[in-house]
Amino acid sequence: MKIDVQNSSGKVVESIKLDSNIFNIETKFSVVRQAVLSELSNLRQGTHSSKNRSAVRGGGKKPWKQKGRGVARAGTIRSPLWKGGGVVFGPDPHGYSKKLPKKMSKLARKSVLTQKLQDKELVVLDSINISSKKTSDFVSFMKSIDAFNKKTLILVDSFQENLILSSRNIRNVFIENIKTVSVYDLLDSEIILIDKEGINTFSKLLS
Repeated sequence: MKIDVQNSSGKVVESIKLDSNIFNIETKFSVVRQAVLSELSNLRQGTHSSKNRSAVRGGGKKPWKQKGRGVARAGTIRSPLWKGGGVVFGPDPHGYSKKLPKKMSKLARKSVLTQKLQDKELVVLDSINISSKKTSDFVSFMKSIDAFNKKTLILVDSFQENLILSSRNIRNVFIENIKTVSVYDLLDSEIILIDKEGINTFSKLLS
């Protein structure tokens, strides 16, 4: 399987061969779903908390005597029935982490990349190199490759200051490292931009 490689002006300069074991597999939607659920669960902090009747401050003294007042019995003003009292069965801090086997994580990425390639949402460039920090230059670059006004994920293998500074004011443009990009980020994009070196990196990571 081959894919066209474009330059920064949007012209096709060559074609490269893609690894069929990564970019041409049977899409496993169930695995993709598990990977996304795992990633979203791991983002949760789990710090939600509430105080029960023993943790609320005050209420050590019995409000009134047990009998003789003609009202309900009360042992503490911090009862859950009282305003300012404790919470019954409230949330407690706990972790939401969900582990995913490495093979399933790789398979999920392969499935998403295959689907993106089939939907023509994967664009390969000869190099991703912005010469200046101007937003206008980045907008011109995006228009030349027909990616402007689309939710775009740019995958890079190293830190690029000009790329980050020139794109930070553009809506729906996200820059991620190839080695750490999540399945959710790959899935939640209309266009994925990657260079030839990035394709080789993916081949090494997912082989």
